[in-house]
Amino acid sequence: METSPATCHTLEEFYHINGHTFEKQYKETLSGFWDWEQLDHADRWMLFPDNIGPHLAIDESSLSNGELYTFITNRDRHGREGCLVAVMAGAKSEDVIQSKIDEDTREAVEEVTLDLSDSMRKIVSVAFPKAKRVIDRFHIQKLACDAIQGIRVVHRWDASQQSNGGVQTDWKSVHALPFSKRRHTSGTTYQK
Repeated sequence: METSPATCHTLEEFYHINGHTFEKQYKETLSGFWDWEQLDHADRWMLFPDNIGPHLAIDESSLSNGELYTFITNRDRHGREGCLVAVMAGAKSEDVIQSKIDEDTREAVEEVTLDLSDSMRKIVSVAFPKAKRVIDRFHIQKLACDAIQGIRVVHRWDASQQSNGGVQTDWKSVHALPFSKRRHTSGTTYQK
């Protein structure tokens, strides 16, 4: 049976302490947050150079309210402890990486997995100049699926035209109707 992580309020129930006071004491004193060496720049970037390895991945993500962050992870750690190499606000991260990780360490990176974004490609080429760039397989699969879908639509239109006996359909007027009212010239109602 899996247990949920303890919060200050559950500790309050089990140990008969004031959960709010314990939470405040933990944040202010016990956690060491105020002594953290990255505290002054943690809102802009965080870097963990000890986690760097020969195989990295870089991607951007929007966590909330459209704020864009760039994440660099060590692929050999498979999402477990020590996989996070860097987090930077925005997508212009090459300056932070280049200035904070020594050149020998950056040149030891053999491979970086990334998406098709120009900004990610630029970051990798500047920050990790000797690394091979590998496009994420999910982006390649999406491109292939989109291409196949485009071909399928063209063949469907051709088949539709042949079944109409070459009669042209005014697709603009068809698309103006709601789906339930759209009818093919053969009398078939379109389904969503």
